[in-house]
Amino acid sequence: MGLLTMICSLFGCNAHSPRFESLSAEDYAKAIHDTAVVRLDVRTAEEFAAGHIDKAINIDVTQSDFEATAIASLPKDRTIAVNCRSGKRSKRAAEILVKNGFKVIELDSGFSGWVSAGFPISK
Repeated sequence: MGLLTMICSLFGCNAHSPRFESLSAEDYAKAIHDTAVVRLDVRTAEEFAAGHIDKAINIDVTQSDFEATAIASLPKDRTIAVNCRSGKRSKRAAEILVKNGFKVIELDSGFSGWVSAGFPISK
């Protein structure tokens, strides 16, 4: 492990750093104001039905077919804005999407942070 760390420090490896940006609720709201950004909610269908960010689509990251469904249905030429309840699942989804060539931003505080910040929701 020490050798890998040394090599990465010499050559600037980013093996463990995400290749997506985590945004505050305020910055996320600004980013998704752009209609070219695809809003993706990765919570369960039940959570999504209880309330979600307007114009979001729902693909549950806990389902075994998440990766295949996302690849088949999301455009690679547009930024994907990912959210979940608290920010944990959205980071997992963001990693999967980035690995497959998507440009991704994610809501660091999740849907809970969105609601706490006073932003509107849809049902």
